[in-house]
Amino acid sequence: MDIASLIGLMGGLGIVILAAVMGGSLGGLIDIPSVLITGGGSYLCLYLTYPMSYAVGIFSVMGRVFKTFDFGEAAIVQKLVSFSEKARREGILALEEEIQDLDDDFMRNGLRLVVDGTDGEVIRALMENEINQMEGRHNSWISLVNAWATLAPGFGMLGTVMGLIGMLSNLADKSSLGPNMAVALVTTLYGSMMQNWLFVPISTKLSYQNGLEAKAREMVLEGVLSIQAGDNPRILAQKLMTYLSPKDRKLIEADVLKD
Repeated sequence: MDIASLIGLMGGLGIVILAAVMGGSLGGLIDIPSVLITGGGSYLCLYLTYPMSYAVGIFSVMGRVFKTFDFGEAAIVQKLVSFSEKARREGILALEEEIQDLDDDFMRNGLRLVVDGTDGEVIRALMENEINQMEGRHNSWISLVNAWATLAPGFGMLGTVMGLIGMLSNLADKSSLGPNMAVALVTTLYGSMMQNWLFVPISTKLSYQNGLEAKAREMVLEGVLSIQAGDNPRILAQKLMTYLSPKDRKLIEADVLKD
């Protein structure tokens, strides 16, 4: 589990509750009709914005922010360097048996193209298209979360206006003006919280995860093309290690840059 996401979720809510308790207004922050207008109304608008499968699937996608993803960048470097060394010693066809057991479909398909003698430009085009399509799918879901982030404050204001209309229609009862105004403003609070506490941070984390996966695939692409071009394994290693953090680079450079 991604502990950082859990800390952000619970910590943000906890700060709001603590501030409300200290201000003596915790009970005033709870209003079911406001929840229905802001949460329910903005969510149902997603069905108008995107296909039903997206609106239904948004919760499982948002749940990804609580998972940790390790795309194994260091392992990618080591594996591709090993393939490069084998291809240099025994020829490209020697990789045919090696790639059968690969768990990474993207790497296996790329190396299969190399073994089949496919031109480097064709390999690049095919693999880049795969990366672009992956990012397109991810960005569609990220856009959906951003759409909810945009809709929530609008429905919060809608609920506030509805509350003000009800309050102004009963101005004769002056004792109810304060409580009614407080309830009217709660929907604005809910909309702002949904946007700034939930959806914007979630979409940002999803974008970060997308970037990590895209970077890992770009590493594979560069490695596959380097093997296809017959580059020296040491050159391949140096090229791929530029994608790694200084810490990860130090851990593997002795192995992959050996003489």
